[in-house]
Amino acid sequence: MILAAVPGFQGNQTALNPVGPGAAHIEFEFSLIFWITTAVYCIVLLVLVIAVARKRHSFEAMPEPLTTTPESDRIAKRSVGAAMIATVILLFIMLVGSFETSRALGSMNPENALTIDVYGHQWWWEVQYPNDEAYKTVVTANEIHLPVGVPIRIHGTSRDVIHSFWAPNVQGKRDLMPGYETEIMMQIDQPGAWRGQCAEYCGEQHAHMSFYMVAETKDQFAKWLNDQAQSSVSPSTPETARGQQVFLTHACVLCHTIRGTPAGSRVGPDLTHVASRTTIAAGELPNTVGNLGGWILNAQGIKPGCRMPPNQLSGSELQDLLAYLETLK
Repeated sequence: MILAAVPGFQGNQTALNPVGPGAAHIEFEFSLIFWITTAVYCIVLLVLVIAVARKRHSFEAMPEPLTTTPESDRIAKRSVGAAMIATVILLFIMLVGSFETSRALGSMNPENALTIDVYGHQWWWEVQYPNDEAYKTVVTANEIHLPVGVPIRIHGTSRDVIHSFWAPNVQGKRDLMPGYETEIMMQIDQPGAWRGQCAEYCGEQHAHMSFYMVAETKDQFAKWLNDQAQSSVSPSTPETARGQQVFLTHACVLCHTIRGTPAGSRVGPDLTHVASRTTIAAGELPNTVGNLGGWILNAQGIKPGCRMPPNQLSGSELQDLLAYLETLK
């Protein structure tokens, strides 16, 4: 039951459960190398056990002098020669497998691929869906939605230190370095939510910098993308109107964007549709009202070192703010 809470044991963060062609090629190469090296290890261990079992003299007895005969010398030479040939053949097999895997990963067709921009921050992921019409550009955080069966081009970089973008079910990892841009092609062939992680130590909260790749049907993705491109909804009740004013008159407005309001800072994640996300704090907590309230009041107690400061709000201010944020879907 405890292990069921670990992402890898649910099958959504492991290279052994590939959901796309890139991860499938990597998993095949891993299996090839694993079984070859396991077989070699077992054979060496077996030979060692046999050699020890055949040694019959006691520790007190003097060892027999080492003598060779032409026949034993021929057997030894043939054994060593056979072992060398087998070693070269196995290494060649692994080399060919590695070459074929690299070629397969590099041959994914980039034409008509959906481009998604990913930016690593300490310690969260900014995700953008560029559009020729700027007002239709979608900006979200820590969740990458994409259509099933469509080639995806992840265009990434880092905004501060070196991060590494890695969703093992989908593709191999790719380092994101500040000042440099990189691209990686990938594809997911079955719907689901697949967990990813920063795979390069990037500071105190490196272990808590995760994201989800959410694969949907093309229709579901198109609807999600259209909904995310919309501006935030206007407050419809006195409570949510007060909550919006709390947001705009406190420290929140200095770090976050809510499209359709004066809030336009890019320090922290875009909150225009924050209520539609399944997690907050880069996968640290489920996106519930209670967790969101705790995060707003004392993010440092949950994720020490993050850039989210504590917020001194009264009980009524917090409730109004939460009511407003819950409408941002």
